Amino acid sequence: MSDRTDSLRMTAAERRASSWLAAIFGLRMLGLFLILPVFALDARQMPGGEQMGLVGLAIGIYGLTQAVLQIPYGAASDRLGRRPVIVAGLLVFALGSFVAAVAHDLWMVVVGRALQGAGAISAAVTALIADHTRDEVRTKAMAMVGGSIGLSFALSLALAPWLYTLVGMSGLFTLTGLLALGAIAVVTRGLPPAPVAPRPGTAPHWRTVLAHPELQRLCAGIFLLHLVQMAMFVVVPVALVEHAGLPVAQHGWVYLAVVVLSFVLMVPVMIWSERRGRVRAAFLGAVALLALTEAALAHGWTDPVWLIGALLAFFVGYNLLEASLPSLVSRVASPAAKGLALGVFNTCQSLGLFAGGLLGGHVAARWGQSAVFQVCAALMLLWLALAWPMRPPARRTAPRGDGVSA
Repeated sequence: MSDRTDSLRMTAAERRASSWLAAIFGLRMLGLFLILPVFALDARQMPGGEQMGLVGLAIGIYGLTQAVLQIPYGAASDRLGRRPVIVAGLLVFALGSFVAAVAHDLWMVVVGRALQGAGAISAAVTALIADHTRDEVRTKAMAMVGGSIGLSFALSLALAPWLYTLVGMSGLFTLTGLLALGAIAVVTRGLPPAPVAPRPGTAPHWRTVLAHPELQRLCAGIFLLHLVQMAMFVVVPVALVEHAGLPVAQHGWVYLAVVVLSFVLMVPVMIWSERRGRVRAAFLGAVALLALTEAALAHGWTDPVWLIGALLAFFVGYNLLEASLPSLVSRVASPAAKGLALGVFNTCQSLGLFAGGLLGGHVAARWGQSAVFQVCAALMLLWLALAWPMRPPARRTAPRGDGVSA
């Protein structure tokens, strides 16, 4: 039992690598999220800002270019190494931020945002986390990344209006570029030595990777998870204003409190599932919780207490799945093709974000806001049916001394 408990503890090297890589994610996502609460308002002051379609393009083009380039970046990291690819992506992201910072019209902002998305390093960073960690502790490492993203999202909503009054939109874009350059320093100076990469030519053919049934199931899951997240947030901010009486400036504090408390509730479940070998049960339970949460929101989203309580339940399940999904992908994939597999996975994630915004807006406009939650509940039930046949992948072990010891 002692050996089993010890195997579930992260080594010092695993903790250090996971912490630094979570910081990279957090810095990059903070830079992205900071503009969201204020960009649509600022765009009205720029040439072209009266065209809402162009404003939407400036916001959404990032997700499109990121979706297109996730797989190439991931595959390149398998062959060229994780760090060079991550540094290159962060440089492209920083360049896009500085282009947007000096833009004098909305079309130049679109170019800058497209370049930001072209720094699509999520797959390479996730693969590097997988390189540095054992199967037994990888979900914890991914949870650290999920926590950094969730906190970045909540903090950005709280801080953006204040920072915008100080430095303006140009200053916010400049800050995002500086954060990306700071993340490069983390990659080059903060990380421990990377494990030995697989030899060139050992990776399976990309068709073999894409045809893997478990990978297909997991990619469908991340697509549906982020589709639902974006669709429901077409309605949630409106509900907080109209039914909870909260001005937009206070929404960030609600999200921050909900995200932090959700992690407090989620972490014990995650640890229990890993220790007891109940990963499948926890995973399916989280999907079922999201289905119930969306159904509850469809019934009582106009009640403030019901709304905030349902948001808390949603983020408990959401954060558990955000930690579990990339961990499962890294276990399913061949060690020589983790970057490619995670590139496919992150592409599906980006497409889910893009599709969710479109679906949420269309459903709300045609059938009403409650219908958005009803559709989301149906999609979560679909995911539960797709995920039900899943089997936890076998654990791989690595020899001690390489920073990913078993």
